[in-house]
Parts: sequence; structure tokens; C-alpha cells
Amino acid sequence: MTRTEERAAPVEYYAADVGDWDDIAASAVASGTDRLVVNMGPQHPSTHGVLRLVLTLDGETVENVRMNVGYLHTGIEKSMEFRTWTQGVAFCTRMDYLAPLFNEAAYSLAVERLLGVADRVPERAQVIRVMMMELNRISSHLVAIATFGLELGASTVMTNGFLERERVLETFELITGVRMNHGYIRPGGVVQDLPPGALDRVRRVVDEIREGIAKLAKLLNANPVFVSRTRDVAFLDLRGCVTLGVTGPVLRSAGLPWDLRKSQPYCGYETYDFEVPVQHTGDAYGRHLVRMAEMEQSLRIVEQCVERLASLRGPVMIEDKKIGWPARLALGADGLGNSPRHIAEIMGSSMEALIHHFKLVTEGFKAPAGQVYAAVESPRGELGVHLVSEGGTRPYRAHFRDPSFTNLQALPAMCEGGQVADVIAAVASLDPLMGGVDR
Repeated sequence: MTRTEERAAPVEYYAADVGDWDDIAASAVASGTDRLVVNMGPQHPSTHGVLRLVLTLDGETVENVRMNVGYLHTGIEKSMEFRTWTQGVAFCTRMDYLAPLFNEAAYSLAVERLLGVADRVPERAQVIRVMMMELNRISSHLVAIATFGLELGASTVMTNGFLERERVLETFELITGVRMNHGYIRPGGVVQDLPPGALDRVRRVVDEIREGIAKLAKLLNANPVFVSRTRDVAFLDLRGCVTLGVTGPVLRSAGLPWDLRKSQPYCGYETYDFEVPVQHTGDAYGRHLVRMAEMEQSLRIVEQCVERLASLRGPVMIEDKKIGWPARLALGADGLGNSPRHIAEIMGSSMEALIHHFKLVTEGFKAPAGQVYAAVESPRGELGVHLVSEGGTRPYRAHFRDPSFTNLQALPAMCEGGQVADVIAAVASLDPLMGGVDR
């Protein structure tokens, strides 16, 4: 086909028609047909956050789906323009609140690329990052599967899923000090090394979660009610996924093994042995199976990380003192401030070292002028960050490509023409997090 023929070829478009509530209601009245326009949300339990759907129904059939987002109004991206490069981690970790470590990793990778130090991050820090992200992937998928079951009426699935997730959160608390919004992965490495007993805890948790996943599979995978509510429901084929920019388990359920850990590896993922699970159904049931299989692969990666960390020694923060914050923090006897020993180490070196430490914490380091994009494979798909620097100590612009926002655009294609009850299954199979959408 020549270029002239390519230009003359018909182009297919996906049109999105939103509009004000009054306009939607008025158009329904003007049509002269018996249609019902209803709100689903913004407090509906199946919307995984504060999402509002405006549905036009013909009986039980969904004729039109309009999405209304923006109810959380976090303003995270704008707030990051007024904080240093390191302080930005405390903001972005709160976007997708079920995958905070992925938010931190994507942002830190972008800052490191901007600084030109991506190849200087210590190997031990990279392995810890991979282990923490894969544990986080498991905990996020457990929430997706648990809430999926609850939304379809299976409360036992909810309790079992959250029980297994609790094991991961307790491990995170041991390593980072908090259960969520960790601020653990920072530009240059991680905040501090693993505490004593962390690897033994992770080994035990891996075995326990593997048993828990098997229980969830028995509860759901062949459950006739669950299968009937999800198979051939919320269908979206590969062409639709690519057209709408859908990534993650939704894309892989349509048959394409696209995973940034394999196609564009980061943090040393190319050195790990794992597979990319796919299905070819393109429906809600296929997305569930992909997530179940991905948790098994994540456990494989975590086990490899534990083996490496058991014999790998070294720092967990970049050695450049002009970039890396202190990575050997220690609490005082009151559990609040730094220990006297750590303070003496900072203040006892030299006056110049003390001044430099003070300036690094209060003013931050400068990043060269330019712009960069980095992305990671989060539990919901490609999570990217675009940073723009003017050469100062804070971003000129920080913008995130959150997969929940992009994947939600596929909801009308999944639901229109189907039953209103299937809208619940469609939203649950997308697993959107509104904290990432309304950032």
C-alpha cells in the first residue's frame, strides 16, 4: 500500500460524548423513548473509589455509559512542583494507594535518569526494590480478587483475600515502618537496609501466601456462579485494548503478553526467571485468571530476590553524598527522633559535612535541565512519569500516566449493550484505583 492509499484509507475512531447531567436528561426526554438515566455512584461500593457512572438504561440493557471522575481532588502532581525531588516521593506514593511502592519506583527511576545516575544505584537496593514491588503486586491483586468476589456476592472470598494481604502488609511494616504510603524507595536507592529477620519473614510469608492463593482458586476459578457472572462478560478484544491504550492484566487477558518487566526491563528484571501469563478470552473471567497466575509468578521472583539478598552485601543508597539521603537511620529511645549515635555521626565528622547534610535535607539536590519519561509495570498496567526540570531543586512539572485512568476509558466499550448487573463485574475486572485517576 502506497502512502497515498494509506491516507485515503478509512480511519476508525472511538468517540466519547460526555455532557452535563441536565443535557443528558433532556436528551433522554427529547428522544421520546422509554429510557431511564441513573447515577451509579459516586459512593457505590463497586467503584473502587469515588467514581460516578451515568447509565442510560433500556430496561435492564445498558445503552450508554458516561464516566465522571475528579471527586478526590488530591492535586498531587501540582503539589510536587513546590517540593524537592526527594520530597516528591511522599506525594506520589499516595496516588494509587494499593500500589504505593510502584509509584515511588517509577518516580525514583525518572529522577535517577534525569540525574544520569541510573547505573550507579547499588545492586542490593535494586534487588530490594524488586522484592518489595512484587510483594506489593501480590497485595494489590489480592484486593482486586477479594473485592471482585464481594461485589458478586461472595463474602468468603473477601475475608480470605484480605487475610492473605494482611501478611504482606505486616511484612511491609517490618521493613519500612508503615503499612501503606511507605516513602521507602527514593532517588538513589531505598531509605534503609532490611532489618534483622526480614528475609526469614519473607520466606515464611511466601509459603503462607502460596497456600492462600490455592484456597482462593478453589473458591472462585471453578465456582459456577462466579464463572457465569464473569465469562463472556465485559468483553474487550485485543484491537480494542490497543486502540484505547489499555495495559496490564486487561491487555494480557486479550492475548498480548506485553509486560514492561520483559519488554523494557528496569531494576534488573531481565536477570529474573519468570513468565508473563496471558489468556485469550478478553472477558472478566480471563482478567481474573491472569491476576491469579501473576501472583504465582511474583512469588517466584520474590524467592529469587531472597536468595540473592542472603548473600549480597553492600550499600542500599547511592554513594554520592550530594544526592543520597542518609540510609542508616536509627530511632532514639523514645521511638521518635534520631538516635544520639546517629546524630553524633552526622555532627562529629566536620562542620562542612554538617552544613552539607543540612542543605541536602532542607534545599535538596539540583537536577540538570531537561525532561525524562520512565515507566514500570504496576498491578494495573503501565505506570509512567514524565518529569521536566529547569535545573533547580524541584520539578518544573511532574505528570503521571496512571493505568487506572487510561483503562477506565474502555468501560463504555465493555458495558454498552450488556446488562446493568454486568457493569459491576466490568468495573471490578478493570480494578481501577481512583487515587491514581484523580491525582
